[in-house]
Amino acid sequence: MTGAIPKIAIVTDTDASLPRALASRYRIWQVPIMVQFGDESLRAVYDLDDATAFARIALEGRLPTTAAPTPGQFVETFREAFDQGAEQVLCFTVSSKVSATWQAAQTARDLLPQRDITVIDTRSLSMGQGLMVLAAAEAVAAGASVPEAVAAATRTREHTSLYAALATLKYLAMSGRIGSLTARMAEALHVCPILSLQDGELVMLEKTRTRKKAWARLIARVQQRAAGKHVQRVAFIHAAAPEAMREFESRLCRVVPCPAERIYAEMTPGLSLHAGAGLVGVALVAE
Repeated sequence: MTGAIPKIAIVTDTDASLPRALASRYRIWQVPIMVQFGDESLRAVYDLDDATAFARIALEGRLPTTAAPTPGQFVETFREAFDQGAEQVLCFTVSSKVSATWQAAQTARDLLPQRDITVIDTRSLSMGQGLMVLAAAEAVAAGASVPEAVAAATRTREHTSLYAALATLKYLAMSGRIGSLTARMAEALHVCPILSLQDGELVMLEKTRTRKKAWARLIARVQQRAAGKHVQRVAFIHAAAPEAMREFESRLCRVVPCPAERIYAEMTPGLSLHAGAGLVGVALVAE
C-alpha cells in the first residue's frame, strides 16, 4: 500500500475482485477469502490467483473449498489500519447472501468496541462490489465523512450492472450445484449460461448455445442498460481467461461508448472457483 493512510481507512475483502495495484493506489485494505486444498489453506489473491487455482484443480481432479475470512483476520486488518494512523474504518463486504464475510466483519467490529468501525453489506460481489469500494475511497480522498462515503458507494450500486457468461458448467457439477449428467449434456450442446447480479446474488438470466451467442446476448443487455445514459466507469472481469476478456472488451466497446480508462480484473478464487475457468463479464456504472 502506497502513500499516507487517510483518516478513514477503507477495508474490503478479495471477493471485490479489485486488482492489487488498484487497491494500493486507492489505499484500500483487502482481507482475503480463504481457499482450502486438502490440508493446505491459501489466501485468495495473495497466495493464489485464478490461473494457478484452476491448474491445480485440473491436476488433482477436485475442487477446493472456500471460506469467509475469520473475525480474527478482520481484527488484525482493522488494528493495522488504526496503528498506521486511521481514526475510522469503513469496511465493505461481499453480499451476505453469498458469504459469511459480513458476519465475520461485524464480529470483528464488536471485538474492538473502543474503535470507530462501520461495516457495510454491499449486497454485491466481484467488481459490482469493487466499484462501490472505489467510489467510497474516492469520496474519502476528496474529504468525505463516513456517511458521505457510504452514500457515494450506495449511489454507485444503484447505477451498477454486472453481467457474465460462463464458459462451462463443469465446475458447478464438481461443486455439486448441478448434476454431472446435466453438465455433460450442456457441454455437448455448448451451453453458455448468462448471469447477472440481482439483489446480492448472481442469478442465471438465460442459457445460450455457443460462446459467440452468449457474448452477443451479453452485449445486447449492456447496450440496453446503457441506452441514453452516460457510462461513467467500466470493469471487465475474467476467470483465468485474460485473452477472452480482451476480445470481449473489443466487441463490446465497438457498440457501447466505453470510457477510455477501464478496469481489468481477475474474478479471484473466492468466486471464480464456483463459476469456472473461462468466465468473462463486465460491470458498468451508467447514469
